[in-house]
Amino acid sequence: MAHYELKLENQLCFPIYAASHLITRAYQPYLDKLGITYPQYLVLMILWEQGELTVNDIAKKLHLKTNTVTPLLKRMENQDWLVRKRDMVDQRRVIITLSSKAKSIEKQALCIPRALAEQFNESPLTLGDAIKLKEDLAKLISAMSS
Repeated sequence: MAHYELKLENQLCFPIYAASHLITRAYQPYLDKLGITYPQYLVLMILWEQGELTVNDIAKKLHLKTNTVTPLLKRMENQDWLVRKRDMVDQRRVIITLSSKAKSIEKQALCIPRALAEQFNESPLTLGDAIKLKEDLAKLISAMSS
C-alpha cells in the first residue's frame, strides 16, 4: 500500500527534477552547435559576465561543491574553453579565465535565451509565468541554501 507521503505526484522535488531535465534537453540543439555541454554553458555564462573567478566562486554560483566543479573545469581547459592559473598571492587559489575560443562564441550564444523564450510563446506557459516561476525558484534555492 502506497503512503501518501511517498507518492511521486505529491513530491515537490519531482516536478523540479523533470522540468530541469526537459529544459536542459531544450538547450541541447543550440549547445551542440557550439560544441559545449549544458554544464559548460553555465560556466561560460558566469565567466562571460564576470571575466575571471576562482574555482570556489564558480562552485558557489552553481550551488555545487568544488570537487564537483574542478573536473568540469579541467575538461574545459583541455578543450581550450578556459585557462586555469594559480593565484600569485595565494597558491591554493585557482583563477579561471576565458580562452580566446570561449570569447569567440559569446556572440553566437546570444541567440540561445531568445530561442528558448520563443518556445514559451508556443506553450500555455506565458513569459510572465516563466518569470514568476524563476523568482519562486530563486526563493526556494535561497531557502534551501541557508
